[in-house]
Amino acid sequence: MSVASQELNTGMPRETGRPRAERPDLPEESRARSPRARQNVSESERAASAAIGGALALYGIRRLSWGWLAVAAAGGVLLKRGLTGHCDLYERQGINTAGATDALEDKVRAMMRETIRVRKTLTIDRPAYELYHFWRNLENLPQFMKHLKDVRTLDAWRSHWVARGPAGISVEWDAEIVDDRENELISWESVEGSHVENEGSVRFHELGDGRTEVTVRMRYEPPAGKIGAGVAKLFGEEPRQQMEDALREFKTLMETGEHAVTEVP
Repeated sequence: MSVASQELNTGMPRETGRPRAERPDLPEESRARSPRARQNVSESERAASAAIGGALALYGIRRLSWGWLAVAAAGGVLLKRGLTGHCDLYERQGINTAGATDALEDKVRAMMRETIRVRKTLTIDRPAYELYHFWRNLENLPQFMKHLKDVRTLDAWRSHWVARGPAGISVEWDAEIVDDRENELISWESVEGSHVENEGSVRFHELGDGRTEVTVRMRYEPPAGKIGAGVAKLFGEEPRQQMEDALREFKTLMETGEHAVTEVP
């Protein structure tokens, strides 16, 4: 009887070569090459790397210059890090945040966190009540804050903000007013769970003769922490300069009714 017939009759395949129990395990380096074994980046880091890397790669390629192609290449490295979950730098330094516990994830976020604080003061030749009421209608803010695409009022206290991020990325969050003193102060902060944690205030100090000192304070944590802050600076999105430009535009708009800078479409 043939071997094939024996297999059909017994229902068991014919054993060939070395018995299964005696076969050696895969070498350590072979197991290390498997995708799961090589992952050394946490899920939160992967998401941030993929988002920022993809934006950098796309923006750099569109600029069609050697300098921006280098930016695109850097974006490609970040994108690969996000998609594969593997970081060569981490591997060389013996760091592995994949499958991290909540405590370790929090520690990584704390290490990556970048808190940016801005304070600017400017004198405007308009009365405080006029400046306050213009600012209090938050939908007016994109008129002089060119990094804002849109602010939409949701109710008397809450609003939805859309900002221009680096490489054409749009960043959105909800905020609520936490302190409102007519003709004196407006304070707001992002609601819990927002992608961009931020808070700010604008104070109007009447100087007399129709002049007002305006002081703006802001604090925010950019998406992806230090990486996000570095990318923003790379694209000229320096927050302190943004606020200085916004206040100068606000002054011109309120004093003359015209815009000091070309509006961003």
